[in-house]
Amino acid sequence: MAPAARCLLSLRASSTTTATPRCLRLTTRRAIHSNPAQPAKVVPVYGTGPPPEPPQPSAEYAADERIARRKRQAEILRLAGDIRKQGGGSGKSTGLKKRFWRDVTVREVDGALEIHLDTRPLRHPTNKTIIRLPTSKPLLAHALALEWDQLTSASQATKQHLIPLTSLVCRALDIAGDAGATRGTIAETLLRYLDTDSLLCWSPPPADHDHGPEGEGEEGPTLRQLQEQAAAETIGPLTRRLWPGVTIRPALDSTSILPRRQDPNTREVIQGWVLSLTPFELAALERATLAGKSLLAAARLITTWSEDHGGLSASEEGETKRFGVEEAARAVSLEVAWQTGKWGEVEDTHDVEKEDLRRQLGSAVLLVSGTGKGTAGRGNGSKL
Repeated sequence: MAPAARCLLSLRASSTTTATPRCLRLTTRRAIHSNPAQPAKVVPVYGTGPPPEPPQPSAEYAADERIARRKRQAEILRLAGDIRKQGGGSGKSTGLKKRFWRDVTVREVDGALEIHLDTRPLRHPTNKTIIRLPTSKPLLAHALALEWDQLTSASQATKQHLIPLTSLVCRALDIAGDAGATRGTIAETLLRYLDTDSLLCWSPPPADHDHGPEGEGEEGPTLRQLQEQAAAETIGPLTRRLWPGVTIRPALDSTSILPRRQDPNTREVIQGWVLSLTPFELAALERATLAGKSLLAAARLITTWSEDHGGLSASEEGETKRFGVEEAARAVSLEVAWQTGKWGEVEDTHDVEKEDLRRQLGSAVLLVSGTGKGTAGRGNGSKL
């Protein structure tokens, strides 16, 4: 088939009246064809011949890999042998794998109570002195012995979270053996909690929705009302008997977010009282304050149960129940209880914190409580 004919059209602009210079003549040319556009055919390039050989490791690399594999196998065999020894095999385990005592007893030695691991007296972990407790604290001595009787290995005795009561007793003994610098540091630290005491930080005035339901269609007291009531019940006996004439103000106003400091006179009176405490009372006050973030609740708890202060009995305060661990825990965690009662608890968070707070407050009560008498226990020792 003959190719299509092409026509070349030339259009020249000309003038009928005047002559146009040759350089200004416009000539337009356009090619017209009817051949259809054909796409290019892309043909892949195929390789020829057999595939290449797989890469082979060098001799040096193969030797290193073989040595590393043998080291891993030797490490696995060593670990398996250690596991067999710990499981009761023929090999001997290290000294910290098991406890070196069988029985824990409380004995009176030279007018003091000591905890004995078989025949060895319990010693301070730092200065290695024998831990000696007053004979008026048999409950504390037996609780300390029970703590060591529950340990299953000597390595557990090196972990502070497994021997919290031992750490608290050693703290009291350190305060007793210190010249006075530790007391000043503790008093300065505790006074910081007075300005941000959890009993004195109240919520803003109640709004229309800020009521706690106590029943179907019934509105209970607001959070601020509960906080004011808890503060009055806790602080009242302190200002009447312990610190007479002292005025304690709320830490937060209705619209402020920054706490305000207590009066200098109030701080001076409370600081003097803190410095006058016995070593066991000061250690217990520190533990309770750090646990509940409240110096006032800790002071009320310590003075209620301390054998040296005589205790604030319920009959003297006009109450039907003595201020104890449960009352102190509810007072310092009132806002958390309000929120969880309204929105629910977070599992493994709020319940753990609640029990840990009561555990620490209970250890403080156990540290300061006693018979109030210097009577001795059984001379032969009471065995657990």
